[in-house]
Amino acid sequence: MAKNRTYNRRNILIIIVVILITAILLTGRLTYLIIFKSEEYAARAKALHERERPIKAERGSIYDINGVEIATNKPVCTISVIHNQITEPERVIKVLSEELGLSEEYVRKRVEKVSSIERIKSNVNKETADRIREYKLDGVMVDEDYKRYYPYGSLASKVIGFTGSDNQGVIGLEVKYEEYLKGINGTILTLTTAYGVEIENAAEDRITPQPGNDLYLTLDVNIQKYAEQAAYKVMEAKGADNVKLIVMNPNNGEIYAMVNAPEFDLNNPYNLINEIAQDYVGETLSSEKLNELLNGMWRNACISDTYEPGSAFKIVTTTAALEEKVLSLDDRFFCPGYKRVEDRIIRCHKAGGHGSQSFMEGIMNSCNPVFMEVGARVGVKKTYEYYKKLGLFNKTGVDIPGEANSIMHDIEDIGAVELATMSFGQSFQITPLQLLTAASAIINGGTLVTPHFGREIRSRDGRLIKTLTYETKENVISKETSETMKQLLEAVVSGGTGKRAYLPGFRVGGKTATSEKLPRRSGKYISSFIGFAPADDPQVIALVLIDEPVGIYYGGTVAAPVIADLFNSILPYMGIEPEYTEEELKQYEVGTFEVPDLIGKTRKEMKDLLRIYDFEDVYTLGDGETVTEQFPLPGESVNRGSSLVLYY
Repeated sequence: MAKNRTYNRRNILIIIVVILITAILLTGRLTYLIIFKSEEYAARAKALHERERPIKAERGSIYDINGVEIATNKPVCTISVIHNQITEPERVIKVLSEELGLSEEYVRKRVEKVSSIERIKSNVNKETADRIREYKLDGVMVDEDYKRYYPYGSLASKVIGFTGSDNQGVIGLEVKYEEYLKGINGTILTLTTAYGVEIENAAEDRITPQPGNDLYLTLDVNIQKYAEQAAYKVMEAKGADNVKLIVMNPNNGEIYAMVNAPEFDLNNPYNLINEIAQDYVGETLSSEKLNELLNGMWRNACISDTYEPGSAFKIVTTTAALEEKVLSLDDRFFCPGYKRVEDRIIRCHKAGGHGSQSFMEGIMNSCNPVFMEVGARVGVKKTYEYYKKLGLFNKTGVDIPGEANSIMHDIEDIGAVELATMSFGQSFQITPLQLLTAASAIINGGTLVTPHFGREIRSRDGRLIKTLTYETKENVISKETSETMKQLLEAVVSGGTGKRAYLPGFRVGGKTATSEKLPRRSGKYISSFIGFAPADDPQVIALVLIDEPVGIYYGGTVAAPVIADLFNSILPYMGIEPEYTEEELKQYEVGTFEVPDLIGKTRKEMKDLLRIYDFEDVYTLGDGETVTEQFPLPGESVNRGSSLVLYY
């Protein structure tokens, strides 16, 4: 009996000890949770009862050099659904599919998906979003959003670039300056039950989004318009595959215009342009083929494609020879129409040859045998030294993604034949912008600049955030050589192969080029011309490349007039007034008149008005009935025979 009592006491004691230990452990755990883990569990509880919805930040605007807005935002909405809050799923599916133009199957998958929030469609216009709000559908969220909008449509499309559905930059300046433009998104915090059902009459917390900063460019909308008009005009006239045209300040690298015709519509960047789509009418394109075509359409060939520069590169060969003092302008050369180099006969563009000529005449005639001799005088090592000085072995550093580099021979592989062909711009490849940058250094006194578009970053209220700066290298050639080169290139325009770029009243310098595309004897050419003005004090330099013109393809015949047309429009706009010689006044019967104010005039009124004024070409853009913009601007003084651009 006593033994049983002892046994019972022991069992009771064990139970009591277990209970005490358990109580101590539970108390300790509870103390730990209350004291040490309280913040974590409070945060978990808050997260359980709060639902976050992002508010997109308004992206910063992009402005041209005159403060004209060329990329901005339009208010739109994003439509989303919250599964746990939907009370009428079939009605939600029906309404959203009808209002948003989506299939019921697509909407159903998202409505029935068990998730915290499911996006149905973004970039919905406000009219549609307001109609959806009026249905008062439980579980359907309509949030304010922004869509990128480009007021000028296709203007400088491959430079400016565009954004995706997430409002992030995809190509061009939009992606290059993403960190400044994008802003910081905000948040809407809504209280819900543990089951995710929104609590009625509960206040929402809102973290306000911060808009992105604004980007100010060197691009000039007016010069870009003039450049695009000139490019499209020659592309249509010559049936060319494409036309590239760059306009830049040679003294600081500011790019005023960059054309890659045909351009695409920035507001509809995933729609193939007619020039591409017409080749695939009736075909169903695979996603891979469509992406290939879109990437080609978006490609900025001015910086991403290389080509053989041809005779325009004789500018570099001449510069190297003058710097090394192996060439005098009075040196005599003889051109029989070809030159034998080792076992190769390399011909001049003039079949019968130019005969005896000075170097000045040689560059005016763009004579290949002359430059083969000049290149041989400079030699391989020195030739490459000047290529390096003029930036031809490196990317220019332009502030657009996708820049390519030159394709050059290894120096040990250059023989007499390679050196001869390089002297007049064959057997290697560079980008158009590399050539323009090297030529700028040659005519600006010897400073190698970095071509660029970005000028400064400003906050939404106009406060300066950052001034963008770019590297320069001074004295890459001497000022004396630079002065000589300007005189030589002005002579090319006034009396040589570039005479079709001559403009009465303006001093223009430049160089023609006709590059045969690879493979040789394919019958395909690139006609180009590089020009600058005023020749004695260059303020602007431009390069045009016409890819595969039909019929006559010589650069002096096809490309030089494009730069003349461009300069005739933009030089007065830039404040560079013509100064006519007595001979020009007599020969060309030049005169000026003041441009009338045509804004607001109807198409019918314009027919009568334009008979009064001496415009050579009148270009019209747009489908409206009244003039909204014009170039030249009202009140400007222009030459008779100038062009007029009207926007309806």
